[in-house]
Amino acid sequence: MDTTAAQPPAPHVADTHDLIRVQGARENNLKDIHLEIPKRRLTVFTGVSGSGKSSLVFATIAAESQRMINETYSAFLQGFMANLARPDVDLLEGLTTAIIVDQERMGANSRSTVGTATDVNAMLRIVFSRLGQPHVGSPQAFSFNVASISGAGAVTFERGGKAVKERRDFSITGGMCPRCEGMGTVNDIDLTALYDDSLSLNENALTIPGYTMDGWYGRIFRGCGFFDPDKAIRDYTKTELDDLLYKEPTKIKVDGINLTYSGLIPQIQKSYLSKDREAMQPHIRAFVDRAVTFTPCPECGGTRLNEGARSSRVAGINIAEACSMQISDLAMWVAGLSEPSMAPLLTALGHTLDSFVEIGLGYLSLDRPAGTLSGGEAQRTKMIRHLGSSLTDVTYVFDEPTIGLHPHDIERMNKLLLELRDKGNTVLVVEHKPEMIVIADHVVDLGPGAGSAGGEVVFEGTVAGLRASDTLTGRHLDDRAVLKETVRTPTGALEIRGATANNLRDVDVDVPLGVLVVVTGVAGSGKSSLVHGSIPAGENVVSIDQGAIRGSRRSNPATYTGLLDPIRKAFAKTNGVKPALFSANSEGACPNCNGAGVVYTDLGIMASVASPCEVCEGKRFQASVLEYHLGGRDISEVLAMSVTEAEEFFGSGEARTPAAHTILARLADVGLGYISLGQPLTTLSGGERQRLKLATHLGEKGGVYVLDEPTTGLHLADVENLLGLLDRLVDSGKSVIVVEHHQAVMAHADWIIDLGPGAGHDGGLVVFEGSPSELVADRSTLTGQHLAAYVGA
Repeated sequence: MDTTAAQPPAPHVADTHDLIRVQGARENNLKDIHLEIPKRRLTVFTGVSGSGKSSLVFATIAAESQRMINETYSAFLQGFMANLARPDVDLLEGLTTAIIVDQERMGANSRSTVGTATDVNAMLRIVFSRLGQPHVGSPQAFSFNVASISGAGAVTFERGGKAVKERRDFSITGGMCPRCEGMGTVNDIDLTALYDDSLSLNENALTIPGYTMDGWYGRIFRGCGFFDPDKAIRDYTKTELDDLLYKEPTKIKVDGINLTYSGLIPQIQKSYLSKDREAMQPHIRAFVDRAVTFTPCPECGGTRLNEGARSSRVAGINIAEACSMQISDLAMWVAGLSEPSMAPLLTALGHTLDSFVEIGLGYLSLDRPAGTLSGGEAQRTKMIRHLGSSLTDVTYVFDEPTIGLHPHDIERMNKLLLELRDKGNTVLVVEHKPEMIVIADHVVDLGPGAGSAGGEVVFEGTVAGLRASDTLTGRHLDDRAVLKETVRTPTGALEIRGATANNLRDVDVDVPLGVLVVVTGVAGSGKSSLVHGSIPAGENVVSIDQGAIRGSRRSNPATYTGLLDPIRKAFAKTNGVKPALFSANSEGACPNCNGAGVVYTDLGIMASVASPCEVCEGKRFQASVLEYHLGGRDISEVLAMSVTEAEEFFGSGEARTPAAHTILARLADVGLGYISLGQPLTTLSGGERQRLKLATHLGEKGGVYVLDEPTTGLHLADVENLLGLLDRLVDSGKSVIVVEHHQAVMAHADWIIDLGPGAGHDGGLVVFEGSPSELVADRSTLTGQHLAAYVGA
């Protein structure tokens, strides 16, 4: 019998490249990792926080893929792109184009909205410029970022060797509201917060921080001649008061010195209101909060658009009304427009809006400022671009896509990731939630610990194999929290009455004090609006959100938490020198690298090279400073310690420093024992940054702590430690309010407030309040059903 005919043909050599091979990866804490990742499959990377997941997936695989794509462009184009250095890896084979969907917040530029960030506004503007009645102009006429301007004049140019003069005129019709300049809000300054009108300037009438009569301002106000500095402000004439408050910058001469005088209002707008509120010093922020109120622009009603743009309508709706609609409603409106000449554009617009709904963001509106989106919402907004893509054989890289998602929404997210895979793409996901780990085709578990104790592959294989393995993730994968048998008794209540922020529908709720309260509900149900809108951070409230930490590559956990101050003082006291010597940003800095530890060489169009400083060998300090010791260690050795080591070092013996030890104990409490004191803040993950904030606030006097998803970026094993910390906070007499989706935290709560029933205008109501066991027994809400399944009730 001839068997040759039955033999399948040998696979084509081009079809054999079905693995991404990583050899010798050493980025950050990775310890020479060798790995093979299957293509066209869903691979999940797990491991404790700080074990090296992001270093492997983002800083090695995705970074090299992006760098190689950038190199295909011309040198001219590369000059405009971010320069990427080659990651520290021996060999990467089988890479495909990587599309990174990370959790970085979208630009908090006040002009950036959901519509502008996703290009939906650009498509809507074309729709209105073509179909809108009356016709007001090109798509620019509907843009709140384009001002209307016109001009005319003579231009001179050479033609055929002769100078020719011609008259030219131009006009641009934009949609920007002229009153608020497209910002949607105008600021109103409370004059009583600027000065005491019963006093004269010489009697220090001005109450603006820094405006004293002893310095430059005193010289300018006394010498300008526009008013009498000895006259009480209430006695000023109309002209004098106008000059004090509103005069535009004017050159003056005082004692032979040229100076510029400008009124208080232009001065405040220039020096304070143009800055980001979060970046201000606390006393200036307090002044701005007291003196300035932001109100919707009376001319455009907060729509940012001028009258012309608002007058043009399509099917009875203008562009401002379209942008303020909930996206799920807008999608239905667009579906009802039938105009054959616009068919391709309307199809694309409808498809994008449907993607918003499909991914669980149908509750947003296009005019929502991009800076107000949470990390999870920002990540899902970025996903929208890729959902309908026809590309295949692409590597999609996701960073904890379940952040900010209710268990109900996680099911939808899983479906989307599997759809991306089934199109023939490689999907790499960094994730902690067991609901997402279980759908993986392949799992890579990193560990065994965090920081220098991690960076190794402790398991790779199937989910069943992970369960059977003895790794930390494997042991905790099937952990299920149990409901508390007894709950604490509240000591009082925080009354919220008539809350209407965003989508809240006149909510009345009593938040118990002295217990652990969890506020939950599907994404977009109104949790953050209720908590952050109705419980303002004040003297008694410490609010810790997931906003990015501001800091350069010189900032590190020691500088951010204030830990460096007691350490510097301890070194200075022991050695009899001044504390400034022990700062790499001050007198002790290595003169060659200015205390950065590395020297950057700019190579123009190529990636700039960072090489360790030859003088200080990356230690950042002058050699003379390193001769001073405390407990047998110099300052650079102390900054290289992990939090756990440093806690032991400053806890006893010659180096005993109670102030430093207290801060270190807080850092260890929030699960950051593995990070080193001198690690740049820019290398911390989102979850690590939030826990660093939590550690700095633990010492504050507030009686109420408001936390926004503190389990973000936490491994299953670390969630138990966090619950222990929350318990210790409550037992010490604090009230803890947590916005959270993690079912282990819900089960551990004393009281649950569940919002819903849906998202956007389908949410905004309190659908349940009571203990976790009552929620499970009730099962009337989505949260109750999922929590019941989770605890096996």
